[in-house]
Amino acid sequence: MNILNKSKLWTKDFILITVTTFFVFLTFYLLMTTLTMYSIEQFNASQTQAGLASSIFVIGALVARIVIGKYIEIIGRKKLLYGSLLLFLLSSIMYFAADRLTLLLIVRFMHGAAFGVASSTMATAVMSIIPKERLGEGTSYYSLSTPLATAIGPFLGIFITGHADFDMIFVACTVFSVLSIVVMLFAKVPVEPITKEQFDSMKGFKLQDFLEKKAIPMASLIFIMGIAYSGILSFINPYAIEINLTTAASFFFIIYAVFLLLSRPITGRILDSKGDNIVIYPALVLFTLGLIFLSQANAGWYMIAAGAFVALGYGTLFSCCQAIAVKNSPRHRVGLATSTYYIAMDAGSGIGPILIGIIVPLAGYRGMYMTMAVIVFLSILLYYFVHGRKTESIKQYSEAS
Repeated sequence: MNILNKSKLWTKDFILITVTTFFVFLTFYLLMTTLTMYSIEQFNASQTQAGLASSIFVIGALVARIVIGKYIEIIGRKKLLYGSLLLFLLSSIMYFAADRLTLLLIVRFMHGAAFGVASSTMATAVMSIIPKERLGEGTSYYSLSTPLATAIGPFLGIFITGHADFDMIFVACTVFSVLSIVVMLFAKVPVEPITKEQFDSMKGFKLQDFLEKKAIPMASLIFIMGIAYSGILSFINPYAIEINLTTAASFFFIIYAVFLLLSRPITGRILDSKGDNIVIYPALVLFTLGLIFLSQANAGWYMIAAGAFVALGYGTLFSCCQAIAVKNSPRHRVGLATSTYYIAMDAGSGIGPILIGIIVPLAGYRGMYMTMAVIVFLSILLYYFVHGRKTESIKQYSEAS
């Protein structure tokens, strides 16, 4: 009997942690799409200040992940998870009391920090639940909570602001935060046993205490992918206005979410059964094609095709690179590997708009997307040198299984 048939993936704990992750990310995306407008209307903030009010959440998450990675196993996953979810709820409630821009920035940073700890801890927990021989498939299913939140969160934000005041946004976030705690109460958070030697090795303040070196190869790749993808998130709307394709651009993320939902379970299974290279190389090519289609868009179908290609490219890379990073790391450092991966992703997403903002005035939006396409395509070489050439052949992989 195939070993894949012996290992159960859809356990109660796997489902509940995935649902909790969805509620946490739903809150994140709901606020990311509305806080800029809220800051401008409520506090007469400048564009720069409003942008900071939105992005300081990511900064808080990044700082928290850098600090907390080594402590996930030392403090304990359960304590960290429930503590961060409670802080996440408290932060949601505190938006009602933030009557000055300075207070709003403080709340946003605290909310981001809680998000960083909660998302890292949940990802670490779920990686321990997934059978190792189904890690690619399981990670792909778990990661679907993010694109679902990406699709629903902005829609809810636009709908609520069109029919009610901003307080309803904070009410919705509070409700989602409560639901995340309630759902999590019914899940068992797995504990990874560590020896005294392993525990002692995680004490102190060395670089290896905050980063898992075996996760760095895939983290470096997702850092570059995050920069390229941030060009889509941050600039697709003004680009669409410039080329008169706003209606088509509005369908980009819908197509992205649909293709992601359809493809991730398949790509995860292929990763488990056929190896890493057969998934990663095509994904890099598809992401490149998506960016090329964006750069050449002069009709709506270009935008639609780009959404599909980016989902099959970047969407696949996001989940599969995480599975590879975790698979290559020691079991007692899964938390640190997960944290390292998310730090790289956040850093790329945070730095990307700044770097790309320099390219746009020089090359225009079309030139910027073509530049990103070239960078992603050249990343094939990066992947080859940091991981691709070291992986087992399909035959060796199958025999080992």
